[in-house]
Amino acid sequence: MTLKRLIDADKICANLLFLRNLRSCFRSYQCPQACRLPGRCKYPTVAGREKKRVYPMSNKRQINYSIILFIFATLLMAAGNSWPAVLASSGAVAPDLGTAARFVGLASSTLTNTGPGVFVGDVGTSPGSAVIGFPPGTLRRGAIYEGGPVAAQAQSDATLAYNALAGQPCNTNLTGQDLGGMTLAPGVYCFNTSAGLTGNLVLDALGDPLAVWVFQMGSTLTTASASTVGEINGGQALNVFWQVGSSAALGSGTRFHGNILADASITLNTGATLIGRALALNGAVTMNTNNTPSPIANTPLFEFFYLPLITR
Repeated sequence: MTLKRLIDADKICANLLFLRNLRSCFRSYQCPQACRLPGRCKYPTVAGREKKRVYPMSNKRQINYSIILFIFATLLMAAGNSWPAVLASSGAVAPDLGTAARFVGLASSTLTNTGPGVFVGDVGTSPGSAVIGFPPGTLRRGAIYEGGPVAAQAQSDATLAYNALAGQPCNTNLTGQDLGGMTLAPGVYCFNTSAGLTGNLVLDALGDPLAVWVFQMGSTLTTASASTVGEINGGQALNVFWQVGSSAALGSGTRFHGNILADASITLNTGATLIGRALALNGAVTMNTNNTPSPIANTPLFEFFYLPLITR
């Protein structure tokens, strides 16, 4: 057996041991030492010992809990992580995107697609009314809004979210530093002027699936060709926010994660991909989807309904 398989087996055993102990919490309303978690299983004590309150559980309820725990175990093993021991406490707050959350691309003037790209989510403009490049671009789970009240409301909600991001206190000032090669815990990171990414940026959630990252830029956001942004240890792409003081430009072949809210324009050059949203408050959104290997999507679950496109 290879070392990797031994490690994987060890993780699986650890996960199953945790779930077995967690199940006893469900069944007996007790709190075994192995499943003591912050904020959970706190009961009155008698003479320094926890008071046990045992309630019988029907077979049907036991089966339901078993199904839940089986699903939970599957997700843990798929992620390759055991239960987190440390939860992030960063102060970063995800803003309410409102109706803008349904859009994958939203521009003030013009939204242009060049190439046969697939977009998951709505695209639109407001107060402008020009959406260009559909076809050859196609939409999945979305619609095109060329001006009108829906896009106008989305722009209003995006502006509120932008201001909420800009108003968050900065935890770490990275002015003058390139994001490439960094591994960052959840938090609010700021740049007095421009921000750049050359290479790989890793966002470590420290085991917290609700971890949030906020990046504040006084002016531009620029990525070099083939740069990447990715999350580890439970991080979610849609919990990453980029508040850009002017324009954002993603270099060719960039693999980018997060919601870009730019005061001016947003450009995705040839082959760049985005899991998140491109929301331009006072400018254009331009995307060159030639040679783009995956959809431009406002959800990380796009593969569930993208599969028919690549198999037909």
